[in-house]
Amino acid sequence: VQLQASGGGLVQAGGSLRLSCAASSSAFSISDMMWYRQAPGKSRELVAIITSGKSTNYAESVKGRFTISRDNAGKILYLQMNGLKPEDSAVYFCAAGFLGSPHFWGQGTQVTVSS
Repeated sequence: VQLQASGGGLVQAGGSLRLSCAASSSAFSISDMMWYRQAPGKSRELVAIITSGKSTNYAESVKGRFTISRDNAGKILYLQMNGLKPEDSAVYFCAAGFLGSPHFWGQGTQVTVSS
């Protein structure tokens, strides 16, 4: 599975961004899809997950602000990010896997939130 993330950028605190992740494989629809992020000097952390059955789960730090969704027909994963905070600044990665574990990674897209 090849994954291509896009949509990052520079935004002011309180603003919004939508990340996209395009998948190359028809296995997209049966995969669990995830967004991770990694800030400088920190470990990569799971931000949100959407299962093949479209169940979702979020990191506590983004609940109520971020929404993960998927378009199986178009093989695209989304992350709608609202109410962005400076601490959301990181490189965001999309990933595909099974049983909640990532197996394939996309390249990162940089999100920078200015205060």
